[in-house]
Amino acid sequence: MDPIWLQHYPAGVPHTVDPEAYRSVAELIEESLKKNANQPFSVCMDHWMHYRDLDLLSARLGAWLQGLGLEPGARVAIMLPNVPQFAVTMAAVLRAGYTCVNVNPLYTARELEHQLKDSGASAIVILENFAHTLSSVLERTPIKQVCITSLGDLLGPVYGRWIRFAARHLAKMVPAYALPLGNGCQVTTFPQALALGAQRTLVPSTATLDSIAFLQYTGGTTGLSKGAILTHRNIIAATLQAEVWFAPAMASQPDRTKLHSIAALPLYHIFALTLCLLTIRQGSSLSLIPNPRDIAKFVGVLQKRPFHLLPGVNTLFNALLQNPQFRALDFSSLYMTQAGGMAASEGTAREWKKVTGNTMIEGWGMSETCAIGTNNPVTNAEYTGHIGLPLPSIYVAIKDDAGHDLPLGESGELCIQGPNVMTGYYNQPQETAKAFTDDGYLRTGDVGVMDTQGFVRIIDRKKDMILVSGFNVYPNELENVISLCPHVVECAAVGVPDEKQGEAIKVFVVRSSTALDEDTVLRFCSENLTGYKRPKYIEFRDALPKTNVGKILRRELRVPQ
Repeated sequence: MDPIWLQHYPAGVPHTVDPEAYRSVAELIEESLKKNANQPFSVCMDHWMHYRDLDLLSARLGAWLQGLGLEPGARVAIMLPNVPQFAVTMAAVLRAGYTCVNVNPLYTARELEHQLKDSGASAIVILENFAHTLSSVLERTPIKQVCITSLGDLLGPVYGRWIRFAARHLAKMVPAYALPLGNGCQVTTFPQALALGAQRTLVPSTATLDSIAFLQYTGGTTGLSKGAILTHRNIIAATLQAEVWFAPAMASQPDRTKLHSIAALPLYHIFALTLCLLTIRQGSSLSLIPNPRDIAKFVGVLQKRPFHLLPGVNTLFNALLQNPQFRALDFSSLYMTQAGGMAASEGTAREWKKVTGNTMIEGWGMSETCAIGTNNPVTNAEYTGHIGLPLPSIYVAIKDDAGHDLPLGESGELCIQGPNVMTGYYNQPQETAKAFTDDGYLRTGDVGVMDTQGFVRIIDRKKDMILVSGFNVYPNELENVISLCPHVVECAAVGVPDEKQGEAIKVFVVRSSTALDEDTVLRFCSENLTGYKRPKYIEFRDALPKTNVGKILRRELRVPQ
């Protein structure tokens, strides 16, 4: 018997996708590079890159990587914001037969060190703006090859030189750094790597569908982030699932190469990464937004050319709506607004529809599912408040704690199975075993309910995860770090409602001395935690509520006193 949700798919959307349509993600990429050579791929700071450029540059960088003697499947870290070098590097790594390890450029030294060690990355491509963070941990990591790039490297000889000068000397965006080379590490600039690669021929990847394409790190409930193993099969499946699901919204433009999307979300994040791969698959184009927090400049980019797909999180849509210039834009070309990463609020969705005339379509996914899971039909005329239907080839079940399926209408843990779902956590068999039910479904930690048509609604979170502007923050990690601050006896972190971020972090602290004040705790967090993980509120308590066995009761801390 077919799942009930298939009856409510938009017309023309297939029930399944074939992740074996390609032998690897490299084959998917190379097919598009050849087929769409003369088409534009991306634009950043008014400088265009075509698919032929992406082909040439990624082949050269991939050949350089191969020339280093890295073993097949070697992990290559990518620590870049939304600049042209990201797609070039990602394509190079995959075409050369290696594994991409996406790294948040804003990581602190502690976070970066853990990810590089855990992944076993032997090489890294990094923007010079963040090299100072790498310099402090490099000798304690397995990194042997560092490729440093600047903002202007792929922005043309004249404009690129100006951007490089402005970033370094005017905006002071490149902190001083000195990379220690005592462990045999070598440093190469991005232009040098391309020049060296031009002297070699890229050897085709031997990766299979079961090879690891990405190690996508996600927050860990143990306090350490975990690498979700995303195979080539996973990535191909997710790309095809997104393509067929979005198709009805793009029906008025049969030539997919004419579509233009906005990449404002960071490409190292699984949501935007999937968009990038979908863009390549379709031969369409992207506007790269290096700093979406600068709303005025972001809107300036939107003013320059028609855009058809705008993915984002609720906080980004809110910020845009507050800008008068955004509200005055021509939205006649906007086919689809895709919301994800965090819950979309009804108020934001209503205002978005009022301003743009476009319905905000909400979906749900995880790093562990390549950002794909459920999505509302793109033909919806109004915001629904639920997360939609399982996408093609995906099965969703609502289960109890024992892993048994619950009847429709009953709440339980949302569990998912499909070709896009990770195979496990890298080098963590115990965490992998806990993540899956006996019948092969991934436990998501979200509490949901499915109605009689197959639509899913999230009603709570089973875990204590805090969702800040679409990013997962786990209390255990924060508590582990903050507990190292002098005079902290114990602490507990919870999420509290926040209009701008969805949730903000509040930390309750028991201290041993009144010398410890709020500013000291916040300064300690700033030095040891990425921006979105830093608490917004600090409250000192004489004691924290606990169970009889001494476990802190976070749920009681969420209740205002």
